[in-house]
Amino acid sequence: MEEQNLIPHLFRTEYRKIISVLCRHFGFEQMETAEDIASDTFLAAAQTWGIEGPPKNSVAWLYHVAKNKARNLLQRDQVFRLKVTPAVKADQAAGAPGSSGHPIDAEIDLSPTSIQDSQLQMMFAICTPLLPAESQVGLSLRILCGFGIEEIAAAFLTNRETINKRLFRAKEKLREAGIRIEMPPASELDHRLPAVLTTIYLLFNEGYYSESSDDVLRKDLCIEAIRLCHMLADNPATNTPAVDALLALMCFHASRFDARIDRHGDIILYADQDTSRWNTDLIAKGIDYLHRAARGDTLTKYHLEAGIAYWSTQKEDTAEKWEQTLQYYNLLLQLEYSPIAALNRTYALAKARSVQEAIVQAEKLQLTDNPFYFALLGELYTDIDKNKAIGHFSQAMALARTSADRQLMQKKHARLG
Repeated sequence: MEEQNLIPHLFRTEYRKIISVLCRHFGFEQMETAEDIASDTFLAAAQTWGIEGPPKNSVAWLYHVAKNKARNLLQRDQVFRLKVTPAVKADQAAGAPGSSGHPIDAEIDLSPTSIQDSQLQMMFAICTPLLPAESQVGLSLRILCGFGIEEIAAAFLTNRETINKRLFRAKEKLREAGIRIEMPPASELDHRLPAVLTTIYLLFNEGYYSESSDDVLRKDLCIEAIRLCHMLADNPATNTPAVDALLALMCFHASRFDARIDRHGDIILYADQDTSRWNTDLIAKGIDYLHRAARGDTLTKYHLEAGIAYWSTQKEDTAEKWEQTLQYYNLLLQLEYSPIAALNRTYALAKARSVQEAIVQAEKLQLTDNPFYFALLGELYTDIDKNKAIGHFSQAMALARTSADRQLMQKKHARLG
């Protein structure tokens, strides 16, 4: 890797590891301290490597510097407490030296096992119902994925100040509630895991199709979501059928990344995709995880959405493909109704049964503030009533939330008009 790209690459891959371990050591009470140490470590790398060149083992260098900075801070803190606050002796006798809850001379453990454990524990700590979903995703991007404030602001289509305030409020809530960075006990794991999966699911969706950004596809967000889910799947305590089902779902969707956008960065609809560009390795991986998800008698929305996504990776446009897709949508709506799922179901209904039946079902939904409602009606009416189709595409264009969607509707409209 070229030297000028080395530090940005390591920041993306190693910052999140360092920050997770440091946060677990210091606790949420001193999260800013952990962030400062991690940031100072990379600043030191930029200054030192710019003069001397990068070391042979750059990752080990970063870990060594981060541990020394943390140790020096703890030692200074200890001296301050001993001189200024004699009462700290009573705390130490009780085994509670400082707000971090860890021994002052404890080693900062940046071993692979410690990093993995720290990231898992941090994931469960962040995904608490005390925080709104957008704060869970924002903190996950910052701490677990190593995203900068500007990147998070871009993902949410807002500014740096708004994100800083949002993250600050989230951290304050975690401090005030005394949330500990640890794995929940086995008795609570099943209760806490759904929130973690929801955060990962939202993170993937933000990358796969963002309503807060004009980027058609944010692969970096999707990759981070898959990475976090892999951590759950690799841990025996958190490897549940729902985890495997979500991982299967994301693999199936990720398999069509390269076919979803053209060379200009514009959307390519499913029916127009070049199937030779679908990633067969990811499809096979998704099938494997879907088989694993079938153990036991658990059925979640991730199982059903993974089933739908599986059939979308089958290249042949067969009656079985669309009938199976339709049945999965029927089950999904029974398990967890969603207007968007109901809307998507009508496309499968058109393919499996008839366009006329799909139009009747779609119009019953009356999602008149949703651009995709009119976009789908435009598609359904294209070969039945050209004028109605044009009208629906016009309404979809007017309601489009991103420039990419607007351009796609303009193309559809122009093709008919």
